[in-house]
Amino acid sequence: MAAAGKRSLAELSLDEFLAAGSESEADGGWEEEEAARPAKGPAQRRPSGKAQQNGKAKQPLKAPPAGRKKGKASEHKDQLSRLKDKDPEFYKFLEENDRTLLDFDASDSSDEEEALHIPPDKLEEASDEDEEEEEQETVKRKKVSLIPVSLKMVEEWKKAAERRPTPKLFHEITQAFKAAVATTKGDNGGADPSKYQIIDAAVFNALVSFCVRDLFSCVQKLLLLKPPKNKLKMVLPSTSPLWSKLRLDIKAYLSCTVQLLSCLTEASVGIAVLQHVNSIVPYYLSFPKQCRALLKQTINLWSTGEETVRVLAFLVLNKICRYKKEVYLSPLLKQMYIAFVKNSRFTSPNVLPMINFMQRTLTEMYAVDTHTSYQHAFIYIRQLAIHLRSAMTIKKKENFQSVYNWQYIHCLYFWCRVLSTIYPSEVMEPLIYPLTQVIIGCIKLVPTARFYPLRMHCIRALTLLSENTRTFIPVLPLILEVFQQVDFNKKPGRMSAKPINFAVILKLSNVNLQEKAFRDGLIDQLYDLMLEYLHCQAYSIGFPELVLPTVIQLKSFLKECKISNYCKPIRQLLEKLQENSAYIASRRQKATFGVASRESVEQWEKQVKEEGTPLTKYYTQWKKLREKEIQLEISGKERLEDLNFPEIKRRKQNENKEEDKKEFKDLFDLDSDSDEENVGFPIKGKAKSKQASDDSSEASSEEYGEDDDEEEGKYEIEEDEEEVEEDDSDSDEEGKEAAGVSQGSQKQRNGTRGMSRSDLEQLAQGDEDIVEDLAFSDED
Repeated sequence: MAAAGKRSLAELSLDEFLAAGSESEADGGWEEEEAARPAKGPAQRRPSGKAQQNGKAKQPLKAPPAGRKKGKASEHKDQLSRLKDKDPEFYKFLEENDRTLLDFDASDSSDEEEALHIPPDKLEEASDEDEEEEEQETVKRKKVSLIPVSLKMVEEWKKAAERRPTPKLFHEITQAFKAAVATTKGDNGGADPSKYQIIDAAVFNALVSFCVRDLFSCVQKLLLLKPPKNKLKMVLPSTSPLWSKLRLDIKAYLSCTVQLLSCLTEASVGIAVLQHVNSIVPYYLSFPKQCRALLKQTINLWSTGEETVRVLAFLVLNKICRYKKEVYLSPLLKQMYIAFVKNSRFTSPNVLPMINFMQRTLTEMYAVDTHTSYQHAFIYIRQLAIHLRSAMTIKKKENFQSVYNWQYIHCLYFWCRVLSTIYPSEVMEPLIYPLTQVIIGCIKLVPTARFYPLRMHCIRALTLLSENTRTFIPVLPLILEVFQQVDFNKKPGRMSAKPINFAVILKLSNVNLQEKAFRDGLIDQLYDLMLEYLHCQAYSIGFPELVLPTVIQLKSFLKECKISNYCKPIRQLLEKLQENSAYIASRRQKATFGVASRESVEQWEKQVKEEGTPLTKYYTQWKKLREKEIQLEISGKERLEDLNFPEIKRRKQNENKEEDKKEFKDLFDLDSDSDEENVGFPIKGKAKSKQASDDSSEASSEEYGEDDDEEEGKYEIEEDEEEVEEDDSDSDEEGKEAAGVSQGSQKQRNGTRGMSRSDLEQLAQGDEDIVEDLAFSDED
């Protein structure tokens, strides 16, 4: 390479040129530098700035050696000067092409050339008190710079805005509104704090009230927006020539309004703010980011807020989607459906109206665009089917629970409502069949008596779908199957005065299955379901053939069932079905067309539906009464006035002696020939009340004054007492029990004759008498 250095620069190749340049630099005295540089030990390394601040330097650094006087910049400059002597051609080339490299300034030296810092022997640590003082000083400076807002300032802003609004005035009001909203979360406005400060609650109320009610009407005048000619179209404020001056302030105001919505807890304030938001939706549509934040917050209010707040939140969502459907509809439907599922996990009489509200309003959102709705409906119905398939194949408790829960049932009913509302629609119609199969599969997954309430919910969903889509769905077999599975003649294991509300339960406990209220409620539910489904088919030309299996099944039930209270509604339904069948049969005998003429059949059914059938007329009357009963059940009011509980009046200490004599006379002068029904101590004012006992020692329906349908099993009360007949064996047992009880009462009467008047008074003032139930036979 030394020979290459003597050659001319033009004769060198690129590799030789680079090799010559690096060799010339290496000849510049690295050996002298190594000789002059001492060995670098760990103690001579310069500590980092972090180590100096934390005081972790264990020992001070030693002074640099005398031999090291030059830094890297000076050494590099020496090498360039030596390059002039060793390779003048290369040095000349650098002068012509890269003069800045040669004009190297020694002042641009690195930190290593400077004298090393020698830390003191003892490092001082920063105390917490100093930091606190600095923070307090900064807070004081901020507080000094903030301008407190007064009621007078708000009034001046209000008058100025009404008189002549300006961009500067709107900016001031926006800054004050921003400060007011910041107080709701306890901060100072975040990264961009306002110059104003709200201290008084009255100022906060006045400012927010002014902004919500009057501010944007003034902004509307300022922007000079004209009302749209077509009401279906919306004029965006961004089309105004003054929009650029107000854009940033409006954007800040809209963000603060969304933040205010998230902080409100009072329903009345939330209602006012949502009404204001609904009026300024065009401004939100001009800012996509703020619009997305608003949608997120209103979905939360729609699913969890108070009733009026929910309605207003839905109006905001609906308005945004109708004007910006292509942008916001699809993500909004997804978020609303997720919120609906999340908030329908538990169902109670108080929550059920809110769940129905979410179903109806979300159905309206899906009806905005059927093509977008089909994509969502297909995915979610398929998801329901996958859960059902896994429960049918992997028969475990966890898989059953993924189907038999409130969220799954509410989703099934919701999609039935969506398809029923959007019908007729060629886009959504193909989803009717798979949804029906999922619901029927859900019923048949665990077809036991414990899940009869769930079966009722699914049957109602199928009835809704069949009625509105004019699709025949075999619902009657699912209802009639219950008559074969339940023995209505079986004596109940226990009594219960409180009825079972099938609308808010999915399954029954083993205790519920033994109660009399279970069979009472089941008969009512079966009656309701059959009537609701058959009234939809009442005008069908094939109604007589449709109800024939049902008529046969109901007649069989009436022959086997011995409980008159259960037979009465079923017999009434059977009569209405036979009457409607005869009416349809007589009407279709007069028809002049054949069954192949579908158009003629539809026209005939339409005419019959308009005229009305016996079953539809009866259903209209029944529906009005049933809705009142459902409202009472949903409200959770127990109709205790119908139960007629006995009143037990406790004895007073200072009662008149004559009343005592009269009462004791009635108490002890019992007739020995009385029936066992009159044996015992009659409750005051209830001399005619009867006492009975079952296995659970609870009072019978006669004692509670309930209707006849409150008893079950072999104990049966007919309308005419003459029709009640007893067996000879039962009458013999009854006579024995009556004789035993009468003998006991005779002994009791003989024992009390020898008591003096003072003893009787002492007895009357003693402890309360214990009334025990008498053991009767089943026939009694």
